[in-house]
Amino acid sequence: MSILRFAALLMMAGSWATGAVAQTGFAPPDRPGPKLSVTQAQIDANLACSGNLADTAFEPVLLVPGTASTPQTAFSWNYERAFAAAGRPYCAITLPGYALLDIQTAGEFLVGAIRTMHAQARQKIGILGWSQGGMVPRWALRFWPDTRAMVNDLVALDPSNHGTLDAVALCLSTKKCAPAIWQQATGSHFLTALNSYGETFEGIDYTTIYSLDDEVVVPNLGPAGSSSLHTGGGFRVNIAVQSICPADTSEHLAMGTYDPVGYALAIDAFDHPGPADPARISRGICLEAFQPGVDPATFAPTYAAFVASIGKAVASEPTVGEEPPLAPYVFD
Repeated sequence: MSILRFAALLMMAGSWATGAVAQTGFAPPDRPGPKLSVTQAQIDANLACSGNLADTAFEPVLLVPGTASTPQTAFSWNYERAFAAAGRPYCAITLPGYALLDIQTAGEFLVGAIRTMHAQARQKIGILGWSQGGMVPRWALRFWPDTRAMVNDLVALDPSNHGTLDAVALCLSTKKCAPAIWQQATGSHFLTALNSYGETFEGIDYTTIYSLDDEVVVPNLGPAGSSSLHTGGGFRVNIAVQSICPADTSEHLAMGTYDPVGYALAIDAFDHPGPADPARISRGICLEAFQPGVDPATFAPTYAAFVASIGKAVASEPTVGEEPPLAPYVFD
């Protein structure tokens, strides 16, 4: 990205942010969440689990896909294979409309998935999300505080915690974006509400893993970038994969699907108390091309199909001319 284009995006983000709702008007973080507008039947239909959640030495993990993807397109050929091979139980949640619709509704599916999975596991669970999938669980944790006692780890790969300037440029210039794209634009009303009163909660370990080469969630050039979390009572770390492997060139899609460093950090977080610790990651990982679960022999066509599926999803969902309004429960 050129310096001039980056400066222009910053100026657009500044004008966008001036319309954001002031943080002082949001619901206090410990107010009980509202009744869900989605039914348990809808949640059950969108939640698929594998393995015995209640009888395991592993922390059961909830997989959450990113924008314009599903667990099938994003995780079936990498994380799900790796978890199954290791005997690690997991569930995967399909978000409505390929995660392109109102993220507030997606957040309700996360609330239901967390509650259902926790009840079945009879222990705290871990969450692994990529892109929007690493951010949207925080909506559930923010506005439904009962879920916080059900989650041990939130591991996020290139999450859009503070949005992206790419969405600012796209949505403001065209006035034709999917609802979830509007909501992930830097300075959106949605993100202002999400990050109000602190970004993390005590009792949950937050591992944010990002790439300096992320071209979708921007800027993400260091610990002050969009993905990172800095406030609140949660135990948190923000780790660039390049801090472990300087030559790692994984961009946004690679981080959520086949980057071996991101995978190693995620597993480290799930298998140890607290968030991931880069000191525990062998630098031999830098010699690996793929994370466990990825078949090198079929990688090229599988990855091409994954990329194509994102384009098809975007083309299939309706666009709107402005960001969806915030739900009433968001406000004090």
